[in-house]
Amino acid sequence: MSSVESVTTPRLRPFLAKAAAYKPGRRPAPGQQLLRLASNETPHPLHPSVTAAISAAVTDGNRYPDPSVTQLTEALAAKHGIDPARVAVGCGSVQLVQELIGITCDAGDEVVFGWRSFEAYPQLSAIAGAVGVQVPLVAGHLDLPAMAAAVTDRTRLVLLCSPNNPTGPALSTTSVRAFLEAVRDDVLVVLDEAYAEFVDDPDAVDGTQLLDARDNLVVLRTFSKAYGLAGLRVGYALTGSPSVATALRQVHVPFTVSVAAQAAALASLRVEDELLKQVADIVAEREPLRQALLAQGWDVPEAQGNFVWLPSSDAERVSAVFEEHGILVRCFAGEGNRITVTTRADAERVLEAAQAAYL
Repeated sequence: MSSVESVTTPRLRPFLAKAAAYKPGRRPAPGQQLLRLASNETPHPLHPSVTAAISAAVTDGNRYPDPSVTQLTEALAAKHGIDPARVAVGCGSVQLVQELIGITCDAGDEVVFGWRSFEAYPQLSAIAGAVGVQVPLVAGHLDLPAMAAAVTDRTRLVLLCSPNNPTGPALSTTSVRAFLEAVRDDVLVVLDEAYAEFVDDPDAVDGTQLLDARDNLVVLRTFSKAYGLAGLRVGYALTGSPSVATALRQVHVPFTVSVAAQAAALASLRVEDELLKQVADIVAEREPLRQALLAQGWDVPEAQGNFVWLPSSDAERVSAVFEEHGILVRCFAGEGNRITVTTRADAERVLEAAQAAYL
């Protein structure tokens, strides 16, 4: 035996050599007092009744959660007026994106999405062995005609993020209807509407209104944003066809929606009116903030989520200026910064930092 031990490393998938892990919004380091506007979280604490429901639920933490998420599935079906067989619940809507890719794509199949859009799309496509087809945005908007043209015989899934994260604009009902007409019926089209509750444009699409006419349509929603359950991880899919929801349940990792998450989501639905009033307060701050940023000279696209987008080729410098002013924003190097909209007081601080960062 050689005096020098040979070292063998485990064999991993080759794509990992150039795959980037998901990069979340930064959190303050221990002891740092920074305004957290990097992750589109609500500024409001949990509703007291939601906190109480979580506390009651975790007393059964020694038991597995309901793997079928039965009560929440039925409540969501009733809320949206569809059969529970067309609802699938997951550990955040991002898990459902991964599962949707998993049920449609074999190695080499294509997933079409706009870019830039939600950070996880290319990563989750690569994990599945699928090819991510990135279609450039136009002035921060998804280019639906170009996306339709990008669909090939290998395309199995199209991801439409509306409002688009991180740039902000929402798709119109008219444009989405035209897109659905242009795409083959065997291509699954996913409307990722994580920020749907913040939309106030009357022409913006509401995917739930299109589901009954389209077996190849899926609408994703989440409890992370408007309902304030980012730390609990609950999202759901509404499907045009029950077969898609069934397939999602087939590939779902069991027990990933915890007892606390299920209880919190159900409790949030019971106080939905109160939570949506908080959403309305945030929406009321969004356009004044955008207009003030435009007045400073920033080229801010339309904003329909709980965030605004500052495009900039030197985004890292801009992010550093914001941090010098005590604010964490989400930096996309070389492209821009996304800033969560919260309160009037926070908006004033954002404007002060933005003015200092503008060149």
